[in-house]
Amino acid sequence: MQGHAAQPNLWISYAVTAAVIGIVFLIRWRRMRRVRPLRIEQLWIFPALYAALAAYMMWRYPPTGWGWAFCALALVLGAAFGWQRGKLMRIHVDPGTHEINQHASPWAVLFILLLIVVRTGARTMMATDNPFHLNAMAVTDMLIAFALGMFTMQRIEMYLRARRLLEEARAV
Repeated sequence: MQGHAAQPNLWISYAVTAAVIGIVFLIRWRRMRRVRPLRIEQLWIFPALYAALAAYMMWRYPPTGWGWAFCALALVLGAAFGWQRGKLMRIHVDPGTHEINQHASPWAVLFILLLIVVRTGARTMMATDNPFHLNAMAVTDMLIAFALGMFTMQRIEMYLRARRLLEEARAV
């Protein structure tokens, strides 16, 4: 009997999650129209803070066995996705003032939505019989490593491109 009662609660949970994500993305989509200044000298701050958090989590709750290999793979995949997400950000330099501005791409937001869908699928897999025999902490470690790679490489790509565009604008 409880199996049937739990099923509607699961769907309600998915519906509420989808509604919240939809509202957040609607707000984010509206904000994307604005051009924001890009301070390339501050791009390192968030990845550094997140790296400290990730290092603490890996130290406090270290992966075991194959968890380290999966975390390394997640870090590399996150770096690849981060580089691609960084390329999706629109960066331009004002030719007169040499101010660097960024404009978020709609594809970058859809990219994050795809990652949320993948994460939700992984969470669902963890709730059922998962073929990889991973526990929740192993998946959490992999997601932390993935995010570290993504945040870091996104900002590295944006920094390199912004610096190159700035040098081109100054050369003219």
